Parts: sequence; C-alpha cells; structure tokens
Amino acid sequence: MPQMNRDQRNAAWQAAHQWRTRAAQTQPSGLMGSLKLLLTWLAFGALMVVGVVLGLVFLLIGWAMMPFVRHKMKKRMEQMRADQAQDIGGGYAHTQRRSGYQDALEGSYEVKQEAPHR
Repeated sequence: MPQMNRDQRNAAWQAAHQWRTRAAQTQPSGLMGSLKLLLTWLAFGALMVVGVVLGLVFLLIGWAMMPFVRHKMKKRMEQMRADQAQDIGGGYAHTQRRSGYQDALEGSYEVKQEAPHR
C-alpha cells in the first residue's frame, strides 16, 4: 500500500472530523427527533415484514406448482422417447415424407465399376 504523505492524511482526518461533527449535529434531539426515529424504525420493520411475507407466499406457490411442472416434464420426456423410438424403428422416413422432405436413404443404388486408368 503506498505511503500517504502528511497533507493527504491531514485532509482525510479533516474530512472525517467534518463528517463526525455533521453526524453529531443531525442526531435527533427532543420529542420530534425521537418520534421521527421511531417512525423510521417502524417503517423499516413493516417493510421487512412485508418482504418476508411476500417471500414465503412465493415459496409456497413454487412448492404448490412443483407437481404440475414435474407432470408436464414427464409427459414431454415420454413424447421425446416415443419420437426417438419411432426414429430408430424406421418411422422416421415416413414422418419426413409427410412433412414434405425428401429422404436421401430411399431408392435403389448401383455400384459403378471404376474405369481403367489410361
């Protein structure tokens, strides 16, 4: 850490001292200051309670939705497995023809003889 010179330290000390004096001046004094402080803490506490309640509500909603999401994902996986089994079983070319695509593996093939080199 670089060494601070004396002027920089003094400036930092002066800023800290000014901040401390301003903080001491703004402390609540009398009944109105205490009332403001009490209302501020009550508002903060109320916001914390509302936040915790909302968090618990969303947590419970998430837990309640879990079985439905799991059921939906299970159905989706079953459909994917069925599609994969159909692809392996040879139904793939049929589904491609239905959707308008040509299947490159269909047709008859011949092996051509190589022409002799000259």
